[in-house]
Amino acid sequence: MPDRAIAFLCEADRLKSVGRANVLMDLSRPENSAEHSWHVALYAMVFGASDRAIVMLLVHDLVEIDTGDQPIHLDHDAGALALAEAGAAARLFGLLPDGAGLAALWRDFEARADADAMMAKRMDHVQPIFQVLQAAAPLADHVAIVADNLQRGRAARLAQEWREGWQAANDLLEGRDLAEGDLPGRLAFLAEADGLKSVLRANTLIDGSRQENSAEHSWHLALYALVLGGLAAPGVDIGRVIRMLLIHDLVEIDVGDVPLHSAGGQAHGSPDVQRAEAAAARRLFGLLPEAQGADMLALWQEFEAVATPDAVFAKALDRCQPAIQNLVGGGAGWVRYDVTLSQIEARVGPWVAAGSAPLWDWLHRGLRGHFGAP
Repeated sequence: MPDRAIAFLCEADRLKSVGRANVLMDLSRPENSAEHSWHVALYAMVFGASDRAIVMLLVHDLVEIDTGDQPIHLDHDAGALALAEAGAAARLFGLLPDGAGLAALWRDFEARADADAMMAKRMDHVQPIFQVLQAAAPLADHVAIVADNLQRGRAARLAQEWREGWQAANDLLEGRDLAEGDLPGRLAFLAEADGLKSVLRANTLIDGSRQENSAEHSWHLALYALVLGGLAAPGVDIGRVIRMLLIHDLVEIDVGDVPLHSAGGQAHGSPDVQRAEAAAARRLFGLLPEAQGADMLALWQEFEAVATPDAVFAKALDRCQPAIQNLVGGGAGWVRYDVTLSQIEARVGPWVAAGSAPLWDWLHRGLRGHFGAP
């Protein structure tokens, strides 16, 4: 039974309410730690990280549910913070029946214990830098923090560890054009991806405080794949599923979210929507170097076709997570769209059951209880 895994995933929803010091590239609001985790994992994917490094980034900031974010430009007691984060990790990963493995992975990340952890830390540290420097109108105080970070702060090590990235950041800081090569295209793609944080979805956070956005939804789905991977069919590659889910909704930057239960469910998946999403995918992945863009486009198309075991499980999670959000949060999204149990059974059930019959059995029992079905 996935009760404890689901409880952990619902607790993880709280990361979407942890504010950070940096802001979205359009300067509209502060970023939160869940969408930051998604963006950093996408950075890692684009820059060739291993599956293990990407998983580190999915879980690296979960402790901030208890401790909050600690901006690098403000003083804090490093020892006290380390103790608080260790306690948070013990509590959060202790919610899982097999959480010791993720707790050890989190400790490896914190200690920069190996090459994967070093790569993950590098992505965690460069994403806020380029988020500032690639904005159309960067905030002056944020630019000053970036400049200090690159010269004297934790990012100064990049001069030896990742010279190309360090030089690109300094070029942007000084108003110079980036050197030729693959890096400008990758950074352009990652900057464009920031727009997914402003795409609102129909469902709300579990606490009902606001609508969820598609970037934090993508992070949450990748975490679902990590935690619920044991419920997938034999042979499913969870690393590929995670990568698929990190990019599956990027097309919504151009198309927007189309709620599953809107307009009687007829607009979702319509030919018009499919054509618009395919065009968005070609535009977005076309920003990347040609071979890499083709690979990511193929992965997105695989998800859309739902014809491989990996895609079937990914689609199951994509349909399951919003239902769990509603179920645990009191069903606000269902009320908004006047959704019935039979509609969920028809629009969600077959997809979840195809990817994981045990997961659908668990969800269906909860749905029947919520709607008062016998």
